[in-house]
Amino acid sequence: MRQNISSGTPWEAVVGYSRAVRVGDHVWVSGTTASDEHGQVIAVGDPYEQTIYILQKIERALREAGATLADVVRTRIYVTNIDHWQRIGHAHAQFFGSVRPANAMVEVSRLVNPDHLVEIEVDAVIGAGRG
Repeated sequence: MRQNISSGTPWEAVVGYSRAVRVGDHVWVSGTTASDEHGQVIAVGDPYEQTIYILQKIERALREAGATLADVVRTRIYVTNIDHWQRIGHAHAQFFGSVRPANAMVEVSRLVNPDHLVEIEVDAVIGAGRG
């Protein structure tokens, strides 16, 4: 059975995606940026604070799907400036330091909004955090 999780933003219907999708015990969270429900970018110019905000949004989507951060098995981080890797990595470690999922951090030329410095997607397996 498939469960689509929505954050309620208008872009989901316009673009045709869900914040997260759960099938069985697997949860995939879409690329998530530091924009609030009104489209306002949070922490413009600060990659660390954007990462914190993004991971909090991801945590809420996981919780709605019946998962936790401890169930995350992979993260993918897209950044517009790889020189920010330490600040972004520090924020990531605050959420996943003991979980230690597989990870990639990749520099991209730009994200959907020029004020977005970071975009993160995650994959989780419900129950993986218990092992």
